[in-house]
Amino acid sequence: MMHRHLAAGLLLGAALLLTSCATPAAPGSAPDAPVGSALGSLWPGPPSGEVVAQGMVLDTGDSPELCLGAVAESAPPQCSGIPLEGWTWEGVDGAETMSGQTWGSYAVQGTYDGETFTVTQPPVLLALYDPMKPADPTGGKTGSGTAEELQTISDTLPDALAESYLGSYTDDRGWLWVDVVWDDGTFQDAADADFGDGKVVVNSALRAVG
Repeated sequence: MMHRHLAAGLLLGAALLLTSCATPAAPGSAPDAPVGSALGSLWPGPPSGEVVAQGMVLDTGDSPELCLGAVAESAPPQCSGIPLEGWTWEGVDGAETMSGQTWGSYAVQGTYDGETFTVTQPPVLLALYDPMKPADPTGGKTGSGTAEELQTISDTLPDALAESYLGSYTDDRGWLWVDVVWDDGTFQDAADADFGDGKVVVNSALRAVG
C-alpha cells in the first residue's frame, strides 16, 4: 500500500483532487489553496522522528503489513496496511498462523517515510500495552456540527484523504472524529479552514514518541 500523499503537499488543481494520478507538490502551507478545498489539497510531510502505532501485523508470506484501519474478521483476517521493514516474528508472542499467513496485534515503534514503516524497537503485544491516555483534543467542549452536517462532511472524506483515511464517526456532542494514518496538524488545520472550528477532530494513528 503506497501512502504517497502523506509525503506530498499542494495538488496542482482542484479538478485533480479525486483522481488517483494526482501529482502533489512539497508539503506545507498553501495560501493559494481554493477556498473550501484545503482538506484534500494540503498533505503533511512524514514525521521527523520515531512514532508508535497500534494495529494488526499481517504477514501473507510476501511481506508483513501494519494494518491501522478496519480488519475483516475472517480466518485468516484480511486488511490492507503499511509495508513493514525490519519486522521479524522471532521471539514475538501472540501470533497466530493459518493457511500460510501469520498475524497478531501489537504496538509497533519505528520511523515512517510516508510509505514504509521501519521497525526500530521490539513490538509489544497489544493486550499488554498500556499507553498514557492522550488529552481530549476538544477540551471537553461541545462541538457545533449538526448530525446532518457532520454526515455530509464524513461522506467526502474517503475521496479527499485517499489512502490517509482510516475511518470516521460522530459522537453525541456535535463532533466528527476522523482517523488518519498520520497528521502533524496539517489535516486538522485544513478541516477547520473548510468546515469551521468546532466540528472535526483529526486523530493520527501514528503518534510521535516522546
